[in-house]
Amino acid sequence: MNLSKFGRLVLGLFILALGACSLTVSAQSGYHLIKKVPLAAAPGGREYSDYITLDAAAHRVYLSHGAEVQVLDSSNWSVVGTINGLQLCHGVALMPELGKGFITDGEAAKVVIFDIKSLKVTGEVKTDQPDTDTIMYDQASKHIFTFNGDSKNMTVIDPVKEVVVKTVSLGGKVEFPVPGDFGAIYDNNAGTNEVTLIDSRALTVKARWPVAPAGQPVALAIDKKNRRLFSSGRDPQFLVMMDADNGKVIQSFPISAGVDTNIFDPETGMLFVSTREGMIHIFHEDSPDKLSQVETVKTEYGAKTMALDPDTHNLYLVTSDFDPPAAPTEKQPHPLPRAKPGNFRLLIYGR
Repeated sequence: MNLSKFGRLVLGLFILALGACSLTVSAQSGYHLIKKVPLAAAPGGREYSDYITLDAAAHRVYLSHGAEVQVLDSSNWSVVGTINGLQLCHGVALMPELGKGFITDGEAAKVVIFDIKSLKVTGEVKTDQPDTDTIMYDQASKHIFTFNGDSKNMTVIDPVKEVVVKTVSLGGKVEFPVPGDFGAIYDNNAGTNEVTLIDSRALTVKARWPVAPAGQPVALAIDKKNRRLFSSGRDPQFLVMMDADNGKVIQSFPISAGVDTNIFDPETGMLFVSTREGMIHIFHEDSPDKLSQVETVKTEYGAKTMALDPDTHNLYLVTSDFDPPAAPTEKQPHPLPRAKPGNFRLLIYGR
């Protein structure tokens, strides 16, 4: 078919317009609120929430909630049960092969052990480290690791014998870790503004990498295939993409206040960053050396911790209502709003 110059011009403009439209559509993630699940108040009236742990195979979601862990069925959002008797819990690590779960109780400076099927507490391991906070299972060493923020160290636990193997100083306020390959653990150190590379078998620090322009790094995720780390800091408020082999900062992006979770979805190449301010910053890994901003989804104030369902790609966050901040003091010159008891809820975002 022969086309005149004018016809070719019109066709070319149409194709360009269609391409621009496609880019506009692809630049939106499609994530929106699809469900709110109201939950019971925390025992004792102290409203506090922290990490969310997902057992996708068992359709269970574990919510750290003050003096308890609430366990939900992700197929119908009923409460399966609660694990009580805690002082202030933070994180949950699961070992289905042993039928055990492990909970960090920061104020009690210990790890509580429970049976995954019955949710009954079966034991505990005292870390004797104040602010026993984040927790993970390392496949390479077969050990449980807790990262004890204010104590500036990590505790290594034998999950079979249920004893402390070693406590290792990390020289700063440690935050969220992620496992790498071949016995590597990467951990944010908010006290030194670094990502720390740890050998999980030798229990030694192999490298320390600055996260500038970010500061006080808290949230961390990894793309194992492309050897990329994603670290987010609270002051300055930046996300940085780093080389997981040498720590080089490749890209950085400003984010909102109070970041607490980064999640990378290897199936979609999407990176999600949730903050206390009530935002999910969504990025796409276009290539190993390029992140692109997709959009920022408004959630609710306080929804800073998050989990990803690998089957549905839905995002789970928790929050509550908040009272105004207390009056500033010398010890706390910038107080935050205080969570109100009795309105704890799970937020589910999907496409």
